[in-house]
Amino acid sequence: MRKLLVPVFSAVLLVSCGTAKTASDVSSSQNSAVKGDKAFVSAYKEIKAADLKKNLYVIASDEMEGRDTGSPGQKRAGEYMVNYYKNLGISFPKALGSYYQKVPSDFMKKRGGSNLPDSENILAFIEGSEKPEEIVVVSAHYDHVGTKNGVVYNGADDDGSGTVAVMEIAKAFQAAKKSGKGPKKSVLFLHVTGEEHGLFGSEYYTDNPVFPLANTVVDLNIDMIGRDDPENRGKQYVYVIGSEMLSSQLKLINEAANKRTNNLELNYKYDDPNDPQRLYYRSDHYNFAKNNVPVAFFFDGIHEDYHKPTDDVEKIDYDLLAKRTQLVFATAWEIANRPDRIIVDKK
Repeated sequence: MRKLLVPVFSAVLLVSCGTAKTASDVSSSQNSAVKGDKAFVSAYKEIKAADLKKNLYVIASDEMEGRDTGSPGQKRAGEYMVNYYKNLGISFPKALGSYYQKVPSDFMKKRGGSNLPDSENILAFIEGSEKPEEIVVVSAHYDHVGTKNGVVYNGADDDGSGTVAVMEIAKAFQAAKKSGKGPKKSVLFLHVTGEEHGLFGSEYYTDNPVFPLANTVVDLNIDMIGRDDPENRGKQYVYVIGSEMLSSQLKLINEAANKRTNNLELNYKYDDPNDPQRLYYRSDHYNFAKNNVPVAFFFDGIHEDYHKPTDDVEKIDYDLLAKRTQLVFATAWEIANRPDRIIVDKK
């Protein structure tokens, strides 16, 4: 996740949902795509702590040299991810022509990216069976801060955890597709670069979308979900940020998905407009939100190893990482399979 510097975005007031509906109301009254769905249960079980751990031990290894934007180490991590998708039989968007969307150095320099080299977003794609033009985005940044004074900052939580979560969610959707129960809407698995330097990869994507933003239903963004913070030590929780900023339905859908699955404690502390951390503006979902695409940002908090060389794979809580990943999958599944797209009824 990007460090908090001098605020650069104008404040936007976070408002609470102006409805008396509950999560159970959404589940029952809007024909939940998950309820009683054997295909969902089978796909959901594909998300496993051991597989998340296996991939994270590669993505956040010393070999990747901290995955700084455009670095050889980041490119090696990207190659591993692309081969993972190829092995699963998950392709790239046809319009893109490959898994890579180039993010030019000049683009980043104009936005304060100093001497960053060219880099790439990585996109994998499962086309919807009924409404392929409607796009559900599941995103995470795969860059970190590199190597400093010969010490590798592995970024296992930030955002290795989100990176492998997106990969695992893709595997679950692909398993459903192979069984003849693929998503009705299309799902884009978007790994963005340059987040740590200024949300550059997600900004480039939203400035140059492969699929029209008008057809983009939601962005579920995952940035740090493998640890706990001192305030929640030992709890089964996750912070959810921004889920009711643009849509009165998204928060309720996520809450219903949570109740049907691991029933984590959903913490909305950072939805407070007065919170000094300004987390709504500090990860890649914001570039979708400012283009009027509903978002939910899943996050574990600021812990003692944030942006330090001690953010290592040995400190990840893999069981909790799996539960949070399953929650994002359940939310994505519901949105991708419900008859209608979620509404945008807030500004």
